[in-house]
Amino acid sequence: MTSNDKKADFSGVTAKVDSTAEVVPKADFSGVTATVDSTAEIVGEQSYTVQKGDSLSKIAKQHYGDANAWQKIFQANRDVLDDPDKIFPGQTLRLPAKS
Repeated sequence: MTSNDKKADFSGVTAKVDSTAEVVPKADFSGVTATVDSTAEIVGEQSYTVQKGDSLSKIAKQHYGDANAWQKIFQANRDVLDDPDKIFPGQTLRLPAKS
């Protein structure tokens, strides 16, 4: 390079970028709620309609072969049973899957 060669002068150069891409707002899920209502039975779970003379231990003996499994039935039905000794004919109970 000789002393007479001029160097490029970029001191007055400015730039601006305009995009044609659409700005997509982020999804707002703050008001979203969900519930699931299902009548499908859980795999292996059965329902049983209480008959006159039934007790949880009698039902457990019939379905599990063990009268002491009444607690399993009681726990699975806490939403409808407050007392394991108070079940009524016509009442439908969930019987958890045999383990």
